[in-house]
Amino acid sequence: MTTSNNSEALQVVMAYHERSKHHLNRYAAGPEALDWDAQPNPFRAFTGSPQRILPLLTDETAVTFAGLSAATPQPVTLQAVAQFLELSLGLAAWKEYGPDRWALRCNPSSGNLHPTEAYLLAFGVQGISDGLYHYLSRDHLLEQRWYPDAEQYGSGVYIALTSIAWREAWKYGERALRYCQLDIGHAQGALRYAAGTLGWHLRLRGDVDDARLRSLLGLDRSSDFAHAEGEDAELLLEILPADTMFSASTSPAALPGQWRGQANCLDPHPLYQWPVIAETTSASRMPLRTPDPLPPDPWPARKKSGHTAASTLIRRRRSAQRFDPKTVMATDDFFTLLDALLPRSALPWDVWPFTPRIHPILFVHRVEGLSCGLYALPRTTGGETVLRTALNPDFSWQTVAGAPAHLPLRRLYDGDVRSIARTLSCHQAIAADSCFAVVFLAEYADPLQSGAWHYRLLYQEAGLLGQILYLEAEALGLNGTGIGCFFDDAVHETLGIKDHTLQSLYHFTVGHALTDTRISTLPPYAHRELTLTPEKTHEHPLLSAY
Repeated sequence: MTTSNNSEALQVVMAYHERSKHHLNRYAAGPEALDWDAQPNPFRAFTGSPQRILPLLTDETAVTFAGLSAATPQPVTLQAVAQFLELSLGLAAWKEYGPDRWALRCNPSSGNLHPTEAYLLAFGVQGISDGLYHYLSRDHLLEQRWYPDAEQYGSGVYIALTSIAWREAWKYGERALRYCQLDIGHAQGALRYAAGTLGWHLRLRGDVDDARLRSLLGLDRSSDFAHAEGEDAELLLEILPADTMFSASTSPAALPGQWRGQANCLDPHPLYQWPVIAETTSASRMPLRTPDPLPPDPWPARKKSGHTAASTLIRRRRSAQRFDPKTVMATDDFFTLLDALLPRSALPWDVWPFTPRIHPILFVHRVEGLSCGLYALPRTTGGETVLRTALNPDFSWQTVAGAPAHLPLRRLYDGDVRSIARTLSCHQAIAADSCFAVVFLAEYADPLQSGAWHYRLLYQEAGLLGQILYLEAEALGLNGTGIGCFFDDAVHETLGIKDHTLQSLYHFTVGHALTDTRISTLPPYAHRELTLTPEKTHEHPLLSAY
């Protein structure tokens, strides 16, 4: 791409970010009303594709959540791939409230709308024919989209992620692209934790750009999406260790083989159009990427939490709808959660080969032994310099007494910040009733100068941080909720940010969830015993942002 094109793409992306901001006196452009009975189908399927039903886990995993980094590597087989997909992108439960029924998945999603789709490219896997498959989480099965004419192209297993922006735009309008990228980060984290249950590693394939990945996944086959919403290519991960011979940079379209399947239509009667989403998606397409050279771990090995079976903890993760405003969090638990956010070479950060750019600002409400107020956790030395320069010069930057020596936690301001946190997060009580709330600040202007595609990376990193908080909170007997709705520039003004050096991309909150006893919880795959085509289901308004 030429310098001129880079400049134009950057202008498109930054203009999108500005126009998709929420403000105290108005929200970003979105639908004026929602018909909950007409929301898009949450499950993509390909009619006419051969189906391979995957086995379900019958027992909980032997490896605990705390032991994920040390799990014994398992061979790549049908059973193992099934476990990998079930614990990352599969269903965790069904919920019922009155006549409404909706699914929850292991990977969280904004509004439970799930724009993320997954594809498996498998060669030389015991029990799986070579080819490209779409994963249908509703029924935990693979739909074979492409299969080669030749018997063998070598060995290798890859997982690709795509986004269907309309699923988010139906509810959130122009802000939807942000949420799609957060969901990709959540999914990437979910895949890494699930891989850990099998002793596997994942590697991001930066040698596959957007155009090649689209071809690889058949997303450019317009006839296969003739009456359906298209999908945007996001990323490709390689499962390691593997004696990889097949090159993922070679598209199946260039190899002898056959394509099967027609994508289903998710919303036959869309009422709105948001062309800026497609425009910004195009401007931020991923080029070939070289991993950043990362220094050795600057932090000591962290204290692990969670001696529950990893599969149990992963499947019980929920997005809290309400928090108990009286719960006080133990200090050690608070430090343990923050320590999990520091970038290391171990799981799950080994799936993120880029310089960390996201730094948490914490609104602390109820942590034992810690004064209420505003705190910062710069995740790199350079990030701390940026924060100190860009934030309010009156912040104190005090070292927190009792914090682990290596934890770069700094107190900025003492005082009750519950009302501020609630107001900034679109007046949502969960930001104030929790033990603490987080603003994920991104180093924004500087990385974007290296390419508009960094916009996606920033949101994906924020989503990955959110996934860590979700699971680490569960491991401590607490709960989390991602918050995508916040007043962007009001956050910046509160923190003293006067330019685009830093931008708030995502909010999160942790506390003790209160259970809504009106909602019933049902097993995730009981319907497989009856039929593989259950009735259309949809989200209920009681669901929160994540």
